[in-house]
Amino acid sequence: MPLAAGLAWASSGAVAQEASAPTDEDIVVTGQRQAYRGLVPIEDIPQSIILLTEERLEQLQITRMADALDLSASVARQNNFGGLWESFAIRGLVGDENNPSGYLVNGFNAGRGFAGPRDVAGTERIEILKGPNAALFGRGEPGGSINLVTKRPTNLMAGKFEATYGSFDFRRLEADLNVAASDAVAVRLVGFYEATDSFRDTIETERYGVFPSILLRFGERTSLVYELEATRQEIPLDRGVFAIGNNLEVVPRSRFLGEPGLGPNVTTAVGHQFQLQHDFTDDWSLLLGVGLRDTELKGSSADAELAASRQRLFVDGRSLTREIRFRDYDGDHRVFRGELSGRFEGLGGEHHVVVGADRDAFDTDLLVLAYRAPLLSTMPTARQGLEIDIFNPVYGRFPTPTLARTNDRTIRQKAWGVYVQDQIHISDRIEARIGARYDEFSQSIRNRLTGAFSPQSDTRVSPQAGIVWHVSEPVSLYAAYGEGFRANTGASVTGETFDPEASRSVEIGTKLSAAGVTGTASLFRLRKANILTSDLTNPGFAIAVGEARSQGVEIDLAGKAPGAIDVLFSYTYLDAEVTSGNVNANGVPIRPGDRLLNVPKHAASAQASRHFDVAGRGLNLGAGVLHVGSRLGEVGTTFRLPAYTIARLFASYALTENVEASVVVNNFFDETYYLNSYARMWVAPGAPRTVLATIKLRV
Repeated sequence: MPLAAGLAWASSGAVAQEASAPTDEDIVVTGQRQAYRGLVPIEDIPQSIILLTEERLEQLQITRMADALDLSASVARQNNFGGLWESFAIRGLVGDENNPSGYLVNGFNAGRGFAGPRDVAGTERIEILKGPNAALFGRGEPGGSINLVTKRPTNLMAGKFEATYGSFDFRRLEADLNVAASDAVAVRLVGFYEATDSFRDTIETERYGVFPSILLRFGERTSLVYELEATRQEIPLDRGVFAIGNNLEVVPRSRFLGEPGLGPNVTTAVGHQFQLQHDFTDDWSLLLGVGLRDTELKGSSADAELAASRQRLFVDGRSLTREIRFRDYDGDHRVFRGELSGRFEGLGGEHHVVVGADRDAFDTDLLVLAYRAPLLSTMPTARQGLEIDIFNPVYGRFPTPTLARTNDRTIRQKAWGVYVQDQIHISDRIEARIGARYDEFSQSIRNRLTGAFSPQSDTRVSPQAGIVWHVSEPVSLYAAYGEGFRANTGASVTGETFDPEASRSVEIGTKLSAAGVTGTASLFRLRKANILTSDLTNPGFAIAVGEARSQGVEIDLAGKAPGAIDVLFSYTYLDAEVTSGNVNANGVPIRPGDRLLNVPKHAASAQASRHFDVAGRGLNLGAGVLHVGSRLGEVGTTFRLPAYTIARLFASYALTENVEASVVVNNFFDETYYLNSYARMWVAPGAPRTVLATIKLRV
């Protein structure tokens, strides 16, 4: 395998991948390597992955990362804070419910902060790296990591412009222009603008962003890439619908029961990435990187009261008691890293070595002003409860009450780590991998309401090992073991900090490549301790759940099946449960054997399409289906979200050599379904049937 191809395939780390993977030319013209990769072909890596290319995302007209992750059955949607951030579980395990899920951008930790939902504009591909990655990335989840590889400048002159219109007055413009000024300089500019109404009453959103980048070459062996991210989103915080008992159809899925007059929440992000690469030889390379990212979230919302002792709806069946919160969140994230990678012969085989170090600092300022209704035992008035009639809502019925500070904290986190990994080619049939990472981190929390100061520090070592046995040309077996940790952000309402999450994972699997289709099948078992969940009695704070275990089976397939049918298939069976519950959530005990929130036992995603020649032009027709099993909808209860199955149809046709028209119909059968929940009073409904039509121009 050529060096450039090895770099590309090493980024995926498993057999299951897109048919349209990065080519040798793609890697050569950018001149930049992905961090943490080494020079290891995909078939030699003891790990499983789904690789989602730009072509796949365009084919399905996917614009948000959360929708892209639905293509992997291993990823389950979690509470997304009323639509204001990304939250997901990989193989059943998720991080802190009070913070966005972490993900990587070009290997940098970039999911922390308050940037709003991630748009896929500017994304070359999405890597779902399943299994333990802590020995390299550090401070992550045992189920896996999400890495977004961005569009970087190349030596080609090319451009793409798209315009989309769809259901609920959806409008979107997107542009991608690459200019090679010379052999030493190339510039790429990606941007998008999107505005839309919603199937939810009164909900409107506006989002836009730019992702410019520049590539500078200093001779044949040295290059520098700078990338800017600047986005702004105006999104009302929407807690969705509710259930009385287990009935989720008390009100239509379109009904919004907040207060439109409070306006949208505004999220902004400004990020910078620098990556300097120097190749000493064809085999040895040095990467130096810097990532800087400032994010902010500000706005108000009127949310259904969760506590039964304050909620009149549980008494009269129609008057929803609400609380109001104003949030001003700010996040400042700085990452620095250096990495040396290469290969050498000796010591029992050929060694592909990666050695690196990084430093991470994340500062958060959290301010919450709130009004909460009195206890029902005090006989509050409708005005005191900010009540709204769920069957005949009247917005703006009561003036906004005076808000009081309920959360005013600063959180300062610092960490540094060093890591080493050695992939050893022992023979033509045997590959072994060993690695470890040492981390030292500290955290300090200052409660400006009480004056309390809570410092914390710790050190951890995260080992990893794996082996691959190439049984035959198309079949190989692998096994992997890894340990990891993730610092728990925040504190309890009393100011107590929490020990880091600690995890162990083991996985065995097989990889197959035959007849144009590649795939993996794996068995895994994960354990994690010191898990947190939201404190429903004290919103914005957390409580410790205890320990959890997730085990299951995965099958992933991708490629060209017989009949020239392009396929992507993913299925996961998950048995994920609490193994040691030691606290109560809102007065309800969390017991061993309880399911984990929003995690289904069965999930599957399948997409199939075929290319035809019609009137001398290319026509692509396809269909897809997503099935998500029933899930626990509220911690410490038996409330469950029902299973759902939704279908998608998609088609595209080349009108001319440079112009293409496409259409996608999502939820074709107009099923009623629910994506995720925080509690039975905050349940996110899925969208009804929607149609998106796009015109695309390539130059």
